[in-house]
Amino acid sequence: MANFRTHLSVAATAGVLIGLGGRQISLWSTLEAVPIAVLIAFGGILPDIDSDNSHAVRLVFTLFAALAAVSGALLFQERLEPGVLLMLCATLFLGIRYVLSAVFKRFSVHRGIWHSLLAALLGGSLTACASYQFFLQNAWMAWAHGLALAFGVMVHLLLDECYSVDLVGVRVKRSFGTALKFFDYREPLNSLLMLLLTSAMIPWLPPWSALTQLVSQGMEYWF
Repeated sequence: MANFRTHLSVAATAGVLIGLGGRQISLWSTLEAVPIAVLIAFGGILPDIDSDNSHAVRLVFTLFAALAAVSGALLFQERLEPGVLLMLCATLFLGIRYVLSAVFKRFSVHRGIWHSLLAALLGGSLTACASYQFFLQNAWMAWAHGLALAFGVMVHLLLDECYSVDLVGVRVKRSFGTALKFFDYREPLNSLLMLLLTSAMIPWLPPWSALTQLVSQGMEYWF
């Protein structure tokens, strides 16, 4: 499989190309292209949240913790005193960065449920919900954010599968098929729980008409 540096480099490159390409065809502005590129890059390392590589886990959970702290500050800045708000943000950051990451690492298996198309769907849905409900983006842009993260996850899965084929020795490695799969066939209960979580977000998603419009606009430039 590809290592962490390769995943980050390829996903970041894809993010820059998609961000700039979308700006060139007027899908979004230069400023709006930045989060698109960042989300693709982040999606490109997200499946390694279950990795044995401590560097990958630290980076992913540090990003999650920072996002949670910023979200907490935005949501409660008008409801809490500055000192209490600071304590809340610090608690969110430390809790996710150290406590949640330790628990997650203890119970997760590499190339499990997070290396699947279902995980890409969950990540994209969560991103679209957060963008629309908490960061107050319009429906079109919220779906663009969700698709960007899901695309980054897909880049990761495809890259892992490419590295599972040894072209020099003309053979397929044992890891082939463990990344690009619909769900974790070894843990059907975990897959069911992830599917239920994804389904539970449907009422919070942006209007589907905006997704249809986004896909239609994108397809016009490809065909």
